Amino acid sequence: MSSLPIESVLNQLVASLSQHDQLILEAPPGAGKTTMVPLALLDQPWARSGKIVMLEPRRIAARQAAERMAELLGEEVGETVGYRVRMDNKVSAKTRIEVITEGVLNRLLLDDPSLEGIAALIFDEFHERSLDGDVGLALTLQGRQLFGDLRDTPLKLIVMSATLDGSQLQAYLETASGTNCPIVSSEGRMFPVDIRWMPGPATTQLSGYARHQSLIQHITQTIEQALADQTGSILVFLPGQKEIHDVQYQLQQRLVHSGIHTNNALQITPLYGALSLAEQRKAIQPAADGIRKVVLTTSIAETSLTIEGVRVVIDSGLARVPEYDPKTAMTRLKTERVSKASAKQRAGRAGRLEPGVCYRLWSEEQHQSLSNFTAPEIDQADLTPLVLQLIQWGLSNPNELDWLTAPKPSAYQQALDLLIQLNAVTEDGTALTAHGESMTKLAMHPRFAHMLIKSTAITSGASSSATQLACRLAALLSERDPLTGDAELTRRLALFETKGAETNSAETKGPLMKRIKMLSKQFEQQLSRINATPADTLAIDSQDVPGVLTALAYPDRIAQVATASNSELTHTVKLSNGRQAQLNSTGGLAKANYLAVAQLGGQVGQSTDRIFLATRLNINALRAIEPTAFKERVSVIWNDQQERLIAEKQVCIGKLICESKPLHDIPEEQHQQALLNLVQSKGLSLLPWTQELTSWCQRIELLREIDDQHPWPDMSESGLLRDATEWLGPYLSDIRHINHFKKLDLKSILAARLHWPLPQLLDEHAPERYRVPSGSNIKIDYSQSPPVLAVKLQEMFGQTDTPSIAQGKVKLLVHLLSPAQRPLQVTQDLAGFWHSSYELVKKDMKGRYPKHHWPDNPLEAEATARAKPRKH
Repeated sequence: MSSLPIESVLNQLVASLSQHDQLILEAPPGAGKTTMVPLALLDQPWARSGKIVMLEPRRIAARQAAERMAELLGEEVGETVGYRVRMDNKVSAKTRIEVITEGVLNRLLLDDPSLEGIAALIFDEFHERSLDGDVGLALTLQGRQLFGDLRDTPLKLIVMSATLDGSQLQAYLETASGTNCPIVSSEGRMFPVDIRWMPGPATTQLSGYARHQSLIQHITQTIEQALADQTGSILVFLPGQKEIHDVQYQLQQRLVHSGIHTNNALQITPLYGALSLAEQRKAIQPAADGIRKVVLTTSIAETSLTIEGVRVVIDSGLARVPEYDPKTAMTRLKTERVSKASAKQRAGRAGRLEPGVCYRLWSEEQHQSLSNFTAPEIDQADLTPLVLQLIQWGLSNPNELDWLTAPKPSAYQQALDLLIQLNAVTEDGTALTAHGESMTKLAMHPRFAHMLIKSTAITSGASSSATQLACRLAALLSERDPLTGDAELTRRLALFETKGAETNSAETKGPLMKRIKMLSKQFEQQLSRINATPADTLAIDSQDVPGVLTALAYPDRIAQVATASNSELTHTVKLSNGRQAQLNSTGGLAKANYLAVAQLGGQVGQSTDRIFLATRLNINALRAIEPTAFKERVSVIWNDQQERLIAEKQVCIGKLICESKPLHDIPEEQHQQALLNLVQSKGLSLLPWTQELTSWCQRIELLREIDDQHPWPDMSESGLLRDATEWLGPYLSDIRHINHFKKLDLKSILAARLHWPLPQLLDEHAPERYRVPSGSNIKIDYSQSPPVLAVKLQEMFGQTDTPSIAQGKVKLLVHLLSPAQRPLQVTQDLAGFWHSSYELVKKDMKGRYPKHHWPDNPLEAEATARAKPRKH
């Protein structure tokens, strides 16, 4: 075997680990770090005290790494080198290097935080930033800090990465551990890769299907071109399984017709996580002499996996990643652009053994807009399993742990709320309940763990026990849907009893169904080991069991069927989480009153989701098995159609009302709050306002602005609404109907807000009226700022000072009116008006209103409210 690039730094790595308990290894793709580093550590003195455990993000990579290391030692897997992954393990008493998936580590940490018996822990491909990897590293660091003294030798920690920012990771590890963390870098030996930019046609205006077809065609044509122009095998990166199958079908059709394809010269193989081990090995193994391979893969082949013979990479630039939607509490797959780091990883696959070529199906300009690194999974994952794990670890607050990327508080809280709803943790969210302790013993999502344990309390007359049915449901819902067609969940459950269900058909995905059955058996074995024996059992009709079990797992997705559209195909349902969803069905689901929804989804910005998988639910059967999920409450709301308060005693699950009875004796507090809510939503116009009362509030508002010596209450509309509980609440006890608001003595209610001496100060400083020279008491308009005094010009003869209030602090805006009550002048300078503008006004008005008094000297004329002064 030729030497690998990593071998040049192995001595440096070993020397560093003899002096330090942690280090970072930076090595590019193909350097050989995955297989060579664990083997190099086997004979170190500190390694003799325990195993070397290496974490891989994916099961297929874990198996391949273990097989390759065992091959180098001339042994079978399970001897010196073994692996442990979900649903498969090969280890023995002789095993000293164990390759595991990251989820396995987290269970090891919970069983023994000190990781006694493990000499070194290697995080491989850490740049992928998986949730389990981040959590595992954070818990390992804390466990080493808390329990390190209990170990005979320190736990060595190696973090290996190809594209991660090493300095950032170094700072994190040194801060969290308080010790140095050297970086060892391998330059690698990747051969040059010729990057060819091949953007496809613009698809932004195309529909989803048309856009998909355009992508498939562009990829297929590029593969054909690469087969004609290049030598060697081809690795094609595609977003997901659908694209893989579509490209495989179209490529086979096109190549047959073009004459390029012969069974003896070209082998087309898919590669993705859900394939069987045999099918995955077929894709990974080198092609026979004279055979070229086209491997159609997802991002699973970006790292760790070695596919011999590849010197051409075709990169779609897309990846399908899980994204948690907090509105629906669903994790769905989203297709997105890869990061620059991922694109570099993919291209590197073409230059491992000789110079290669990478066809990138996007432009060089588009490449510049890609993000530098892949976003950490913790930013977009369902955190429910994580929160349960942390509370089991003893952390009631995630901030007690050192994180490379901390979980978002809102996502953490949502996960905690669900665990409380599942009775896994105490109401204050600080500790596990006895039920939660049992849930942690099952290696599955907390939703399914809750369902499996609760199923042990259900008996029915069905051939399959409720427990077996729960395990089948958990397996079905942990994997992709094995059926196409309608949304009825029980059709999927029937596959467990259907002959030939493990064979591909037009409707059924056979290999997937085989995997689901295996997983179901595993769940049964797990459940039998924890001895979850209920105190009491409850008999439920066998037809109701699937719905009850599904609702136990998804209490936030219980649906109440509301209305059907005109087409009678689309039914609107209301979910217990408060959202709405649509069900496209004319079968039994549409006729049910309640549904237990297992899968739903929607688009960003839409308030209505679509149901993909559900089953009929007997709400009374659920209430019998899970009574604590149902809450009794008194509802007092305002009915706009009847314009009155409606009070009911309700039984609810989440935000769904399952039962309601009229309630005549309304609790005072709820009665008051319902009316206050009404006033808040409808506004103060519900109350019996008068112009006089409005002006009174405006006078107070004026003084509140200018007088900081006295506690004037806020009488603005916003202030009155804000403080309505204080001043209005006590007077609402007799109101049942909209007309009852009219009986409120609003003047007295508001007047009670003015404490002595404010009423007296109000009349003195912001009087309702102003006495003018003619003797008239003119009402001041406080609706404007400054307040307005509208008075006939003749009534102000002789006055030079501008009228003012509030001890002269506020000058009134004087509207001097014509005999027709129209403003002749608007001024806050009355003296200036008499000396300047009056002469022009007099000339104009004298001709138009000759019977009225327009003296030459207004300052000496007698003020009058009449047309002319009285004759003396």
